[in-house]
Amino acid sequence: MSTFIIMVAKDFSDTPGGRYIKDGDFSGEQFLRKHLEPALKKLNIGDKILVDLDGGYGYGISFLEEAFGGLARKFTSEKVNECLDFKSDDEPELIPLIREYIKNANN
Repeated sequence: MSTFIIMVAKDFSDTPGGRYIKDGDFSGEQFLRKHLEPALKKLNIGDKILVDLDGGYGYGISFLEEAFGGLARKFTSEKVNECLDFKSDDEPELIPLIREYIKNANN
């Protein structure tokens, strides 16, 4: 069993943007396509992805919903919850918010 780490601020951007690519740089859609989808597709049974949210200068609701809710719409909420863990010492309140977006993505 392996854990793959995605550090949003380091691997993507410390200034995440809006929902869609058309909205500008570093969107939730871009993060979904560039990092989350490829990582989830590479996982073996039992592997995990740790998304480290620390170091960013704020995450908008639209970014988070598109990235993580969008991942759940592509792979199901159950699959995403099974494979993704989060670290957010800077803003711990983001984790339950993201889990809610994942849960509600298939409704």
